Amino acid sequence: MPVVAVIDYDMGNLHSACKGLELAGATAIVTHDPQKLAAADGIVLPGVGSFDPAMQKLRATGLEQPIHEAIASGKPFLGICLGMQILFDGSEEGKESGLGIIRGQVKRFRPEPNLTIPHMGWNQLALNQPQCPLWQGLTPNPWMYFVHSYYTDPCDRQVTAATTTHGSQTVTVAIATENIMAVQFHPEKSSTDGIHLLANFVRMMTA
Repeated sequence: MPVVAVIDYDMGNLHSACKGLELAGATAIVTHDPQKLAAADGIVLPGVGSFDPAMQKLRATGLEQPIHEAIASGKPFLGICLGMQILFDGSEEGKESGLGIIRGQVKRFRPEPNLTIPHMGWNQLALNQPQCPLWQGLTPNPWMYFVHSYYTDPCDRQVTAATTTHGSQTVTVAIATENIMAVQFHPEKSSTDGIHLLANFVRMMTA
């Protein structure tokens, strides 16, 4: 059974991410130990909260370099929610620099009449990379569960794996490039399709 290291930097509900991964067929371990990250078959970077505290805690726990090294090793890597946003260069939410793994910025939804911010609840995906391993076997335009006020805006549109529309704004909510994948929604809270997505991620470790 593949071992997935869920990075613990005190930002989010790690229990739900672990439970989702275990339902998807993995052994999930919560850790901030660089050696355990290096030994794992795959890495998940979760996160709930604000950009600056997340980056401050990552740096305080010495995890920035081990994350870069884990990605460089080629093992499957999945960012979830805030864990997607901190892969980018920076955010309108704060002043800290992000990990800079994906070029681009994190932006706040523009106010519109009758638009609720944060974007919270179920919404459909438009799949920009139909062949992305995460999407295999999912229903067309699957519904996923979101809770966010900010979204990622990558410099290279080719990395966008899925978008969704909130009000009049269509935004990137999943990226995929080489072994790096990340999603703005919460697959562990997204019913059958969400667990199927996590199972696809786990399957990549044994391919």
